[in-house]
Amino acid sequence: MRLFGSSGLRGLVNAEITPVLAVKVGMAVGTYTKAEKVFVARDTRTSGLMLENALVSGLLACGVKVFCHGVLPTPVLAYLTRRLGANAGVMITASHNPSQYNGIKIFDENGMAYSEKDQNEIERMIQQENFGLADWRSLGEALPMKESHLYIEMINEGVRFSKKWRVVVDPGCGATSQIASAVFKSLGCKTVAINAQFDGHFPGRSPEPCAESIKPLAKIVKEFGADVGVAYDGDGDRVAFVDEKGNFVNFDRVLAAYAAHIIGKTRGKRKIVVTNVEASMCIERAVEALDGKVVRTKVGDVYIAEAAKKFGAVFGGEPCGAWIHPKYHYCPDGILSSVLLLKALEEADKSLSEFVAEVPIYPVLRQNIPCRNEIKYGVVKRAGELLKARFPDKKGLSMVDGVRLAIEDGWVLVRASGTEPLVRLTVEGESLKAAEKIMEEAASLVRKAVEDFEK
Repeated sequence: MRLFGSSGLRGLVNAEITPVLAVKVGMAVGTYTKAEKVFVARDTRTSGLMLENALVSGLLACGVKVFCHGVLPTPVLAYLTRRLGANAGVMITASHNPSQYNGIKIFDENGMAYSEKDQNEIERMIQQENFGLADWRSLGEALPMKESHLYIEMINEGVRFSKKWRVVVDPGCGATSQIASAVFKSLGCKTVAINAQFDGHFPGRSPEPCAESIKPLAKIVKEFGADVGVAYDGDGDRVAFVDEKGNFVNFDRVLAAYAAHIIGKTRGKRKIVVTNVEASMCIERAVEALDGKVVRTKVGDVYIAEAAKKFGAVFGGEPCGAWIHPKYHYCPDGILSSVLLLKALEEADKSLSEFVAEVPIYPVLRQNIPCRNEIKYGVVKRAGELLKARFPDKKGLSMVDGVRLAIEDGWVLVRASGTEPLVRLTVEGESLKAAEKIMEEAASLVRKAVEDFEK
């Protein structure tokens, strides 16, 4: 079984993600990069320090000088890795997963998440235990580092508000608990924060910001009379929004609205936006109306980043709140995204509800079907064969990530989860009735494929 999924290594603490594995990852990174300097940070999970100590030990064993940043959002670590000239950055986080999970994500010297090629090489070294350990006289050293102010300065240099925005910030007790409010206050915003204390048990809400988990935020936004509410996941690479009326803003629609705004400002040939195969077709409708182009990739921010760099895209994002702004850096960045969305609202002279109102709504349905990791990729392939037979008059077929079938009144995507023992089904239809019909048939075919493999 592969160690790396669509967003680094991730799993249950002391079951799949252990200190033993963390030591090996540290030794593999030190060996692979021949690094002289590596940055390490973690989110607020209770297991973070345990895994950090193990990881750092592995790096030290390979003669690496390690700078420990403590609790820090993932995008801040990625930015500082490039800005301060580290050879690699390693983030200990399980992002939006519950507190019993943790993981490890690796960034190169440019602040980009490791590619599949890099991940495969690290994985090979771990499996073969082929590490380049240093002589005892050449062991590395670990030093503390606190440079998050450079990230705040970067945002202040790039953005200026003419309006005094009223913002409610919900870090969810995660890694953005201190820095998010500091960023908004530095920009002159009137800021109220909730769930803004470090706590790896995430007592305030789930570390995944979604319509259900941020209902308390929505209520406070309305009562406070705020312009917008922003909520981040456990490590700050995702953001969810609440509009001025206290309504959760649909991920696909706000992604499409912001993408269209950026394309509308872009001059020249590079009017390209990158998103993944799961995103709504409303993104094409919004971007193509302004002569822009949408490039679709596999699910996972590393693929968005790679495509954004390859095609010279002006923006990239996934419909989970993970947005990449190539002008600044290539890591999904929840804090930066929320600041830039406010700037877009200011430029458009619209409220958040008005900003997304022009984006068409298409019903999207999602369903997860349990499927053992050992068979899930085979199940997806078999389900694809069954779907193609069921919809022979398909309008389009993509095999970039799983199987995505475009049909007359919508589309269906079947893909294996990169982090969990699941097959994920996503369906979008011109109407709810069409979406429900596609989902019913597709789910039935996926379950049949699972049964075929379980026999």
